[in-house]
Amino acid sequence: MQTLYWFTRDLRLHDNAALLAASRSGTLLCVYVVDPRWFTPFRWSRRPMGEHRWRFLWQSLMALERNLRPLGQRLHIAFGAPEQVIPELAASHGIEQVIRSRQPGTEEADQWASIQAALPDVLCREFETLGLLTEGTLPMALADLPATFSRFRKQVEAAGAQHSDILRIRTLSALPPPPGFARDNRGDCPPIVEPQHATPFTGGESAGLDRLQHFTFGIHGIERYKETRNALDDWDASSKFSPWLANGCVSAREVAETIREYEQVHTRNESTYWLWFELLWRDYFHWYALKHGADLFHRDGPQRQHRPSEFDAERFADWCGGNTVYPLVNAAMNQLRETGYISNRARQLVASCYVNELGLDWRYGAAWFEQQLIDYDVASNYGNWQYLAGVGADPRGLRRFNLDKQAAQYDPDGEYVACWANTAGDA
Repeated sequence: MQTLYWFTRDLRLHDNAALLAASRSGTLLCVYVVDPRWFTPFRWSRRPMGEHRWRFLWQSLMALERNLRPLGQRLHIAFGAPEQVIPELAASHGIEQVIRSRQPGTEEADQWASIQAALPDVLCREFETLGLLTEGTLPMALADLPATFSRFRKQVEAAGAQHSDILRIRTLSALPPPPGFARDNRGDCPPIVEPQHATPFTGGESAGLDRLQHFTFGIHGIERYKETRNALDDWDASSKFSPWLANGCVSAREVAETIREYEQVHTRNESTYWLWFELLWRDYFHWYALKHGADLFHRDGPQRQHRPSEFDAERFADWCGGNTVYPLVNAAMNQLRETGYISNRARQLVASCYVNELGLDWRYGAAWFEQQLIDYDVASNYGNWQYLAGVGADPRGLRRFNLDKQAAQYDPDGEYVACWANTAGDA
C-alpha cells in the first residue's frame, strides 16, 4: 500500500504509533505542511506563529529530516493549506492511505474532515500519539471526562494507569522507500529570525531526549523538582521539557517511562511523583479540548460561566509590551517577548494580572501566548487560560494572585526584575 504520512505534532521516530503503522507500507511519503495562515492575523487579531515558535519548529523539522535520511527517507515540506496540499499530493503519488496523529483543536478537526471528503477512495487513519493515555485506556468515556483535574487524576491513578497502561513504542530503525522524491516548496516559508537574547532551547528529537536524560539521570533535578519548579529564571530548576513535548520531539510516554526508570534505579519521592502529576495535567487538558471542541475558545467556557471583562487596546498593548505598573509582570512579559519562554509561575502571575488587575478578555491573552510561546499547544494553552480566568476546569473559580506577595516570595532581591527591566517594547 502506498502511504502518505502527515507529520504534525509528532516530530520524532521514537514512541510514534502513527509512524509505526505507516512503516508497514510498500512506499511512504513523509510530509509536513507549513500553513501560511499561521503567519497572518487570525484569532483575536494575533498571528498564531511568532518568530520564536517558528524558529524552534523549523529546527525540529530540520532535525527530523536528518533522522529520516539514514532510513532512506526525507521530509517533504509543503507551504500551503493542508486541506489542499494533502489531497494534491495524494493524487499525484497514487496514495492509497493517509495517516496522521489525532489532534485536539477545532481547526485541525475541520482540516481532517475536509481531507477525508476530498479523498473518498483513500483510507484516512488517525492514531493517538500526543499524550500518556489513549482514548481506549482512559478509565472513563470521553463524554464522561470529569469537570475537574482532581477527579480525573483520582480515576486514572485508581485504575493503575500510572505504569501499567503507559508503554512507549520502540524507535523505528527502518522505513519503506518514498514513491519518488516530491518537489517541495519549503523555500516559500518565512525566514528564521535569530533571537537577540541567547536561548538554551534547540528544537529536535535528539535535543529533547538529551534534556530528558540530563535533567533526570544527569543532574538528578527530578529529585528536588517540587521544591525548585517555581523559580522564575533558573534553567535547571524545572524540567523545561515542554517545548519538545509540544512539538512532539519527545513523547509524554517517553518522559513517563524515564520517570519510572529513575524511581527504580535511584529513588521515588514527592518530587518524582510531581513530574508525573504535571504530565497528567497536560493529558487532562488534551482530553478536555477533545471533549469540549469549540467551547475551548468560548469566552464563558464550556459551562457558560460569565465573568465581566472587556478588550481595551491600550491596556492590552501595555501588558504585551511590559509597560504595566507591576514590575514583576513587566519583567516576565519582556522575557516572553524576547525569548519565547517564561516559567509556569510567571505565566500564572502575568495571566492573573491580565484577568484580575487589568480586567481584560482572557482570549486575547491566550492568543498572545499562542503567538509567543515555543511550547504552545492548543489544549494546554487555552485550557490553562480558562482555568485561571474562572471559566474552565477550576472548581474554585477565578484565581487571583497578590503580585506584591509573589514578588517578595519569588524575586526577593529583585534580580529577575532587574534582568528583564530594560527590554520593554510594543505589542
